[in-house]
Amino acid sequence: MTRILIAEDEPRISSFVARGLESAGYTATVVENGDEALELALGPDIDLVLLDVGLPGMDGFEVLRHLRGQGATVPVIMLTARSSTRDTVQGLDAGANDYVAKPFKFDELLARVRSRLRENVSPGGVGVAHGDISLDPLTRRARVGGRDLDLSAREFALAEQFLRHPGQVLSREQLLSSVWGMDFDSGSNVVDVYVRYLRAKFGADRIATVRGAGYRWQ
Repeated sequence: MTRILIAEDEPRISSFVARGLESAGYTATVVENGDEALELALGPDIDLVLLDVGLPGMDGFEVLRHLRGQGATVPVIMLTARSSTRDTVQGLDAGANDYVAKPFKFDELLARVRSRLRENVSPGGVGVAHGDISLDPLTRRARVGGRDLDLSAREFALAEQFLRHPGQVLSREQLLSSVWGMDFDSGSNVVDVYVRYLRAKFGADRIATVRGAGYRWQ
């Protein structure tokens, strides 16, 4: 699943953006200072960074300079209340891929996220497939036997987890963490509900129940 790092010290904004991204099928991680943002952004698990300029510790510009100075190519969208041309130029010159001024509409931010992710993926490396099923994480398109299939954002994210680990037993806890996030109620039956949805759309024999362990994509 596509993982997005939100480096923002204003909880109201970071919570709003995280909820929106997760509803769109992404995984969001929030940090509140520049040092932690740099550490995570340099890791292998982050696909895009939303980077606030006014972070405590290292500010966004400094984080970005360190990222690019160490050869990191992860796409970065700067978020800032500063709207001057000078600040925009400084961010872009430091290596930002895009620049969004606050306040912003989430739909516009989401469109920019999708655009930057498309730019960062090499041709032929976008989708995931198994048998006659293929998924395109960028366009959120699913195909079965050559026909398009409509999936909600959560259905798509769950199907992607299964297709990336065919034949492996995935526990409910693993699926909750990867698709719904660590803060989701671990006692919920939401995984079972969405597995039923996928079985209805892909075929009941695609996903096997492994008693006491979880589910496995056949």
